Amino acid sequence: MSRLIVLPSLCLLLVSSAALAAAPKPAAATTHAPVPKERAVRTQHSVTIDGHTIRYTATAGTILLRNKDNQPIASMFYVAYTEDGVHNLAHRPVTFLYNGGPGAASNWIQMGGLGPYRVNMTNGGPTPPAPYSITPSHNSLLNDSDLVFIDAVGTGYSRVVGKGTGKMFWGVNQDVKSFAQFIYRYLTKYNRWQSPKFLYGESYGTTRSAALSDYLQDHGVALNGVILQSSVLNYFDWMPGSDNKYIFYLPSFAAIAWYHHKLPNRPAHLAAFVQQAREFASGPYAQALWRGDTLPRSQLDALAKRMHQFTGLPVRYLERANLRVTASHFRKELLLPEREHIGRYDARFAAADANAVSSRNSFDPSSQFTGAPFAASFQWYLRNILKYHSNRHYKEESNQAYKEWDWKHDHRSRPYVAGDLAAAMRKNPYLRVLSENGYFDLATPFFETEYDLDHAMLSPKLRTHITFAYFKSGHMIYLNPHALKAMHAVLNTFYSDTLAADSGGALH
Repeated sequence: MSRLIVLPSLCLLLVSSAALAAAPKPAAATTHAPVPKERAVRTQHSVTIDGHTIRYTATAGTILLRNKDNQPIASMFYVAYTEDGVHNLAHRPVTFLYNGGPGAASNWIQMGGLGPYRVNMTNGGPTPPAPYSITPSHNSLLNDSDLVFIDAVGTGYSRVVGKGTGKMFWGVNQDVKSFAQFIYRYLTKYNRWQSPKFLYGESYGTTRSAALSDYLQDHGVALNGVILQSSVLNYFDWMPGSDNKYIFYLPSFAAIAWYHHKLPNRPAHLAAFVQQAREFASGPYAQALWRGDTLPRSQLDALAKRMHQFTGLPVRYLERANLRVTASHFRKELLLPEREHIGRYDARFAAADANAVSSRNSFDPSSQFTGAPFAASFQWYLRNILKYHSNRHYKEESNQAYKEWDWKHDHRSRPYVAGDLAAAMRKNPYLRVLSENGYFDLATPFFETEYDLDHAMLSPKLRTHITFAYFKSGHMIYLNPHALKAMHAVLNTFYSDTLAADSGGALH
């Protein structure tokens, strides 16, 4: 908008153009985002888990991050659940939890059932619109640990303030440093330095956890445990010309074909069938792909028939694909006779597609069927249960953070963080790792996670500190309430075993 300036005297018009040119230009005003005060809104609740009632305090609040000159640059939002009546905090673990993206807030993992409340949705299908059912989660992790759910800068209510900029936080290394500073501040503010400490990340959150575990170790925080849910630990496996992605995905294809009853001779037991798929993928299938264009036609035809037994895809289709089927093509092709396509994050979800002959999916059913229930439920939960009110919009996702993400890490153009996690385990030989995997996840296939953790250059002793668990669900394991219950039992065992091992004295 233009402004009309009225001059107080006509003599100002006589100022020569030369004088105006010689006059120094005023410095441009520097604007910074306002710096809010740290907040903490506390409410008291109770939840029954494994038959025991836990009374807890929920704290929804913010912690300020500062630069080297102690100037505020970001405000990070969190929701913490802490058990009441704990007199010795050294006996009570604290777990820091977050989602991934990068650019996703933590409402997914919080309202999926790991927090003390969860949103109830149709299992493996579309959930009707609001009102949504929000109930206490009897499979929450709160029986094992206090919980701190953190929103990355640019997501949720976390935002840049003062002299901060998005570039300070939107990158692999930048993100790790911001989460580390948050953890330091939380441990100090709430006197939790003596508490056993765990990280729990989902999706890109596992990338964060792996790198963060080593960073924290180098800066005075030795972790007790790291939980990786639906992992991505190596971004170099997707290079052009590499056949690894086809090998890694095939066992997931087999599990999904089993779920949708698309196998010619469907076996009774999923786990045993998946093991057969692993052996085929890493054996005859990998050997055939490594032949490249020199693979004889007769062998290609024979492999296509064997692949049909594992994937349910038509033999002719597999031959035309040269045995190489991407996750996107599999999502479209598996239920093509039904004119449906399946979800990327959770292949149990299926929906009609607008174009039955297109090779691309028009949307992801597992994302579309779950996004609205999680967003609406958490917005209601913040205001009505946690009593946290804000005039700002809670951002479930930040496209800007994702688009501007700096992927460089450890002098590489993309992150390889299985090495970071292994380094943390070598520096801290008490550290335990739990890898949780969904059989029907097409975003982070479990076979690739197994490969990455099996090639982390760990000693036989340290390799026993990694535990794998598998569930009949997808990327967001908790979407299946049966899988959530099974995951709860696995987590109970992991926490109790880890704490028992840590208190057992020196390693032998």
